[in-house]
Amino acid sequence: MTTQQLTEQIQKKQSFLCIGLDVDLNKIPHHLLEEEDPIFSFNKAIIDATHHVCVAYKPNTAFYEAYGLKGWQALEKTIHYLNEKHPDIFTIADAKRGDIGNTSSMYAKAFFEDLGFDSVTVAPYMGKDSVEPFLAFKNKHTILLALTSNQGAFDFQTKQIDDKELYKQVLETSKTWENSENLMYVVGATKAKYFSEIRKIIPNSFLLVPGVGAQGGNLQDVCKYGMADNVGLLINSSRGIIYASNQADFAEAAAQKAQNMQMEMASILNHAD
Repeated sequence: MTTQQLTEQIQKKQSFLCIGLDVDLNKIPHHLLEEEDPIFSFNKAIIDATHHVCVAYKPNTAFYEAYGLKGWQALEKTIHYLNEKHPDIFTIADAKRGDIGNTSSMYAKAFFEDLGFDSVTVAPYMGKDSVEPFLAFKNKHTILLALTSNQGAFDFQTKQIDDKELYKQVLETSKTWENSENLMYVVGATKAKYFSEIRKIIPNSFLLVPGVGAQGGNLQDVCKYGMADNVGLLINSSRGIIYASNQADFAEAAAQKAQNMQMEMASILNHAD
């Protein structure tokens, strides 16, 4: 999927909502545990209930890897279901990979070719030759961890080196890499005051923004400082939507939460116009 196609979906749906599919078997409704594949059954129900109000889904691969082969098969079924039923929805493998060239190439092949994701999250710490293998795939996107929403982000990301914060150096350096037009960036919603500075460096790049809701981020602030001419934002919500209820009405409850976010986003988009 191209960024132009993603932008068109945002305008069509009046939404820049990304739903995180972070499935914990201890949190899903008990009746689903009787299913042959409870993880996929949960995901399918969430997708069927929310696909009309979001533009992206983001499975965090750790939540699937934790359940071994069955978990990975559930991830495979989930992405195949999305690609078959909703090819217009942007898909993100939240895998946070980062390794040297040949290994990165294999990671990229796994997520882009075998599974068919549109994008994957990647850690930049090992530099150019660990990221460019992901960027080599046409119409696929590499989402670089830039400024994250966790408390530990201050350990390194905001440290001053030669009078410039490290995260700014990551942003600036990444623009020089081959096929950097395929880059997107993770910027945590709890760091809203940094968005203005980030937009000076990458004015039109898409930002994947976790941390709205459960982690305390504010949607209005993120949009005020982070919205670009092409919107350029994917606001992720995971727990706040998918675990809105652990009863039989879980899908309907998730749909209502997602609808509420979409309506707020539509209001922001219309006001921006």
